[in-house]
Amino acid sequence: MKDPLKQYIDATNTHNFDEVEKYVHKDAVYIFSGKVVSGIEDIRAYFEKTWSQIKDEKYWATDVSWIHEDENTMICLYQYNFNGYLDGKFIEGSGRATNIFTKCATTNEWKLIHEHLSK
Repeated sequence: MKDPLKQYIDATNTHNFDEVEKYVHKDAVYIFSGKVVSGIEDIRAYFEKTWSQIKDEKYWATDVSWIHEDENTMICLYQYNFNGYLDGKFIEGSGRATNIFTKCATTNEWKLIHEHLSK
């Protein structure tokens, strides 16, 4: 797994959006099973709501395929997987994901600008 995706997933598993935000572009747009979420504050609210509902959630990627890479853009497809506890019951699931990373011109760091998750 390449660094931008690994860093983002590791940050997600901290359940602390301040850590996740380090890897998210300020203009990011997420699509979660049909729901569009954009802007850091709305993305923060979505993550924090999910973490409050699914306790001890663990998220990981398998079957990662980098379909485009150049000096400013990286695009990957993967299967996302998760597990945790919803209302005290163990749950697990998976789906497909597309992530687009862009290199920030001012910091030279990779930032997630788009994520699309579907079942």
